Amino acid sequence: MNHEGVECCDSVCVHDELLRKVNEQMPQEEELYDLAELFKVFGDSTRIRILFVLFEAEVCVCDLAEALHMTQSAVSHQLKILKQAKLVNGRREGKSVFYSLADAHVRTMIGQGLEHVRE
Repeated sequence: MNHEGVECCDSVCVHDELLRKVNEQMPQEEELYDLAELFKVFGDSTRIRILFVLFEAEVCVCDLAEALHMTQSAVSHQLKILKQAKLVNGRREGKSVFYSLADAHVRTMIGQGLEHVRE
């Protein structure tokens, strides 16, 4: 059978051993939901651009806005989403708020995604 260009099995044959192994390794539904939500955050090119700036240095909202040719309000909106996803950290210094990557995992995830796109 072929459904919209996707090859399918010609007969139904369930592989119980394989399914048991898959089910043992499958994360809990809540973890899968959280993972899907995390990847949704990466689904916006503006947020990806912000993360690339933060790869280079901890920067304040003013510098981010200037680097990305955006308003501080627009940058702040995206930073809020990134912060809720635990991808960035913010710290206040006087009248400025500086942002940085939350941890090395963020760089790894974006780096591997870019590597995949470039293949």
